[in-house]
Amino acid sequence: MQAAARSLPETLVQRLLAASPPKGAGFIVTIYGDVVEPRGGVLWMGNLIEACAAVGISESLVRTAVSRLVAAGQLEGERVGRRSFYRLTAEARAEFAYAASILYEPHDASQWRLIYLGGNDPDATMRRLKRLGYAALNPRLAIGPDGAPELTDDALVWDASVVQGGAAMRQFATEYWDFQSYADAFSAFIERFSPVQEIAASVEPAMALTLRLLLVHQYRGIALRAPRLPVQALPSDWAGHEARRLFATLYLALSRPAERFIANHFIDGDGALPEAGQTVRQRSLQLRQMQ
Repeated sequence: MQAAARSLPETLVQRLLAASPPKGAGFIVTIYGDVVEPRGGVLWMGNLIEACAAVGISESLVRTAVSRLVAAGQLEGERVGRRSFYRLTAEARAEFAYAASILYEPHDASQWRLIYLGGNDPDATMRRLKRLGYAALNPRLAIGPDGAPELTDDALVWDASVVQGGAAMRQFATEYWDFQSYADAFSAFIERFSPVQEIAASVEPAMALTLRLLLVHQYRGIALRAPRLPVQALPSDWAGHEARRLFATLYLALSRPAERFIANHFIDGDGALPEAGQTVRQRSLQLRQMQ
């Protein structure tokens, strides 16, 4: 009976959550990257609790996740009266900027980037690079797209362009990246989110924000790990291209009502979050190029 009484947007949200239920810390990272970072980086804890409740994450799980993000050096807290606010640390803002460049910019890699990891313990950095779409040529040498997160000073980074034998690029890439697993993930994303196109233009502001956050969260989980290689290195039917177009289309369609909800409900220590500025306008322009 309850399921039959749900609206279409509510039904779609429940299907998205059933297919890929978000975890507290990861979803909070999505909220900060999509909503908070472009508006100064500070948010009231109450807004986090409300946004997470919409996707089934309880207040206790939110508080636990925030504590872990503080311990990990990604968030830092402050109190204003009886309210708690959390801001991104400088280190976290640098990582968020890298993630935003992948999600919101119409950029196809044109060159390769090689990274040699010096120091005594390269394993942790290599694992991080693999999570960002790089491949390990050996325990210290990684190869990937022509863009990289900030690395420690003992990392040697250089760009490499193809001088000869471009026709073999796809064969080379196939040996080092598991394209099929990423293609399957992108295809599942397309199947899950395609129905949102039917309702995106008419959804209520609160629901629009929830859908946009789920869109970003699930796309981010694939796009940050998938190889962003030169087009010649990717399979000819690469599902990532269609997934990126769908992401851009839905993000833009949901943004007007979602932004209205943010402006009316989200606050930092000084009051309402700052208006969407140049960063958000630029993001919209770039997404239109991706459609």
